[in-house]
Amino acid sequence: MKGLGIAVVLALVAIPALHAQGAAAESPAHQYFGDVKLLNQNGQEMRLYSDLLKDRTVVIDVMFTACSGACPVMSGTFASLQDHLGDRLGKDVYLVSISVDPVNDTPAKLKEYAARFHARSGWYFLTGPKENVEEALRKLGQSVANREAHQNLFLIGNDRTGLWKKAFGLAKPEELFTIVDSVVNDKG
Repeated sequence: MKGLGIAVVLALVAIPALHAQGAAAESPAHQYFGDVKLLNQNGQEMRLYSDLLKDRTVVIDVMFTACSGACPVMSGTFASLQDHLGDRLGKDVYLVSISVDPVNDTPAKLKEYAARFHARSGWYFLTGPKENVEEALRKLGQSVANREAHQNLFLIGNDRTGLWKKAFGLAKPEELFTIVDSVVNDKG
């Protein structure tokens, strides 16, 4: 993938087994990810698969509000990404930031953090009961023993086509736009 520089695609995986096939009551992706309940920055309950992933393209990162290292950089990239996406944010693509510190990151703290980055509709900041957050992180391959050990990755997935990619979250935003656009525009 020439020209991707530091935003090297760390994994390129089409997951047809996790993509909804036909009119099944519960898709394989739904069975895998499940509907663990989380809380967004407005205190609203959101189910992992049904409310966040189903039939959507998502860009997911993990973070915590007290972080002074990689998290603000990655959130800044999300802010640039929301500008790049324009009207597609909240329609074609959703940004999802999940706190790895649910004990301290309340919906109110996440709302303040979201305001720092001028988050618009279509960018969700999630927390919840520790066991629920840990379950969601485990399903996304982002489980951590402590908050500082989280990965600096973006997970970019298209539930409609089953295409998922990982990209280095500290890359230049412009380099990530290409990767995100390739997943958004995937036709399966």
